Amino acid sequence: MKNEIFKGIATALVTPMNLDGTIDYEAYGRIIDWQIDSGIAALVACGTTGESATMTEDEHKEVIRFTVERAAGRVPVVAGTGSNCTAKAVAMTKFACSVGADACLLVTPYYNKATQAGLIAHYTAIADASTKPLILYNVPSRTGCNLLPATCAALASHPMVAAVKEASGNISQIVSLAAQAPELTIYSGNDDQIVPILAMGGSGCISVLSNVLPRETSEVCRRFFQGDVAGAAELQCKLLPLVNLLFCEVNPIPANAALAAMGFGEGGVRLPLTQMEEGHREALLAEMKKWGCLA
Repeated sequence: MKNEIFKGIATALVTPMNLDGTIDYEAYGRIIDWQIDSGIAALVACGTTGESATMTEDEHKEVIRFTVERAAGRVPVVAGTGSNCTAKAVAMTKFACSVGADACLLVTPYYNKATQAGLIAHYTAIADASTKPLILYNVPSRTGCNLLPATCAALASHPMVAAVKEASGNISQIVSLAAQAPELTIYSGNDDQIVPILAMGGSGCISVLSNVLPRETSEVCRRFFQGDVAGAAELQCKLLPLVNLLFCEVNPIPANAALAAMGFGEGGVRLPLTQMEEGHREALLAEMKKWGCLA
């Protein structure tokens, strides 16, 4: 295994926005500080949860820069620099490296997708341009593109390719990934599969849930790493109702609503995302209240 970028939970940060769609940097700064104070292992800026797909290039760069500066070395910062355009991904990765990001997260190309040979060429071009380690991100439900274990194994020989965020939901595929590319760190991309992926040698999770419950989500990993597998599994199951509500509408609509209810901004999202349906929001807030999230 290559050196771990982090071990435990990294929060896939929501980018808080005002209702007019502008970025609320005041709220974002408070979120970053609270996450670090809550013991999170790393922060992911401008991932898909951060609505990077609807940011301008300047906004994307500024959010990465702001996150690095606000974190100030307290935890690693992973910058989401993926694109379905290889040239754009290369340029954004170079920028993130230049402003001090500790690693980059690269989602598989979406819509145009790619063959597995195309994925190897895409990621190799980015890795050749990067001075920081890369985390490949497989989320076929959102991209229509499945990054296969054999492809990850082929990419693992590149010194800049360090890890895979696996959100396929396919445990059999993840087992195959662990078998075929043992030198790569594996992070869960699904909050309902943290313990199963840790059991296969995973090093943690890039989490949406930890936007709302950073301490409790981190505790799942802490218990597991200390040998309390049963305790980790118990907490994983206890968290499941909140996880399900955070994904009852397309991510990050519920996470934005949750953070707004906690006092972090207005909960704005950018079209084509819309405000959370009221019935879903009421159910989410009721579950959050059980966890003491709400004032």
